[in-house]
Amino acid sequence: MLWRQGDVLIETITEIPSGAKRRDGSPILVTGEATGHAHRVEDADAAEIWELGSMLYLRVLVETRIIHDEHGPISLPVGLYCVWQQREYTPEDIRILRD
Repeated sequence: MLWRQGDVLIETITEIPSGAKRRDGSPILVTGEATGHAHRVEDADAAEIWELGSMLYLRVLVETRIIHDEHGPISLPVGLYCVWQQREYTPEDIRILRD
């Protein structure tokens, strides 16, 4: 399955890659640079965020929602997910989309 919330895509995966490290603390997945609003896990205790390089992975332990001030919430069931910020391609450059 694939979900989109503004410039963030979330896709189900079968495993978190080896070498990924669990990130403690903040439930924020991506912060919008234009608005400062964040795509975040509504209940920080319901999920774990993992990082490997620039990639984010999410382990949802209890059904939860991803929320953002300008977009509707996304409900995610228990499972594993890859989370990435969409990029825009032009022949001159590859740019991160601004939310």
